[in-house]
Amino acid sequence: MARVLIVGCGCRGQALARALRAQGHAVRGTTRSEERRGAIEAAGAEVWVGDPDRIATIHYALADVTILCWLMGSAAGAPEQLAALHGSRLRMLLERTIDTTVRGLLYEAAGSVDAALLAEGAETVHAACEKSEIPHALLAADPADHDAWLAAAVGAIDGLLAHERA
Repeated sequence: MARVLIVGCGCRGQALARALRAQGHAVRGTTRSEERRGAIEAAGAEVWVGDPDRIATIHYALADVTILCWLMGSAAGAPEQLAALHGSRLRMLLERTIDTTVRGLLYEAAGSVDAALLAEGAETVHAACEKSEIPHALLAADPADHDAWLAAAVGAIDGLLAHERA
């Protein structure tokens, strides 16, 4: 089975962690706050306290990870912070995956973040993954439809893992 890193392990990330654990995968979830540790552990994920605004704080969470999930489609913050999460921070993280075990990336391309930023992030992911030959998937399901979102996320990860095994 694979190890999946969920960057942004809030409510939807925790639901994804539970579904992946039920399939037998190891899951690691990030949070900015130590107070969220219990909820993430209850979802069956190993907790990594780190801030996606400071990529160095999550870089080592990539150790032994097969699939990286960037679930920032509904991130909250100032406009410049959100632009960085889907721009410069995302690019920095993607550059750091080159020399890791990451063999697939799932990017949440829908949510409450401005659609133009999500489209920019999706293009960034596509370009970086094409260059590094890492398969990727865009999660475009509406996060407001929890069941459809979860099914799409699990399906995308299953597809990335099938590609990795091929």
